[in-house]
Amino acid sequence: MSAAHNVYVPEGTFGVLDAGEIPVQTADWSNGLALPMSHGALIVTGIRTGEIRATATSLTGPPPVHADDVWEEIVEVSVQAPTGSLRVESLEHGPVDGLAPLSPTGPGWYRLRVHMRGRNIHPDKTSPEPIEDYLVTTWPAPQAGADSIRMKHDLAHTANAPQPQPPAPSQSKEQETLRRRLLRG
Repeated sequence: MSAAHNVYVPEGTFGVLDAGEIPVQTADWSNGLALPMSHGALIVTGIRTGEIRATATSLTGPPPVHADDVWEEIVEVSVQAPTGSLRVESLEHGPVDGLAPLSPTGPGWYRLRVHMRGRNIHPDKTSPEPIEDYLVTTWPAPQAGADSIRMKHDLAHTANAPQPQPPAPSQSKEQETLRRRLLRG
């Protein structure tokens, strides 16, 4: 397992993203912690802005579920990695150096298990020091439904949780080149 690294969190989320893409309109908010998208996933934190500690590891198969109470919440979802470049990323600063890549077998489906603790310490506030810990683990696996292994806080059923939207239509190579050029300025 890799060592924990700080991840900057803007707007209460960080990502397990494939090549940095964030198709947020496709996010499934049903469990309130790990939000799978058409590819990759968003992880919802308790703090609004600040640093969290994350550890990331990829395995060849599913790990055992931690039986102790060290982790307050544990959720599994399926994530797709069309380019095979899954990484833990700050939505503002990009991939976190030092954290392991999460799609070692290349493009395809992976199971993502997120362990969390500390999310209820400063909900929706700023924290200058990391007070939340996340363990992010992946392994190759076929697509399957979400599994809430342990949940202490029911954020999944808020009345105003957005519903997933269908993925945006694919762009032609020319459109994608133009989009990237415009984003660079």
